[in-house]
Amino acid sequence: MNLRIKEICKEKGVTIGEVAEKMQVARESLSRAINGNPTLDTLEKIATALGVPVPSLFNVESELYGIIIFKGKTYKIDNDPSLKTFLNDYSTVTL
Repeated sequence: MNLRIKEICKEKGVTIGEVAEKMQVARESLSRAINGNPTLDTLEKIATALGVPVPSLFNVESELYGIIIFKGKTYKIDNDPSLKTFLNDYSTVTL
């Protein structure tokens, strides 16, 4: 899971230890959760301790996502460069 908890902590000037303390859990337990696969309940507790909404904990590269199959070639569109690649390839195709 690609979380941005450490980045948010840095932005807010708090440590993982301070967040763990607010959550009333051991720092090691929080670190394992962050580096593993935390439950929704854990994510909600982390978000509350940081004062942010749960969705902001996730590192979203792009709001763009899709699969395009065009002329037998599959394009996974999940960021701006992949969209540009598709558009470049598409512009060279004669319809």
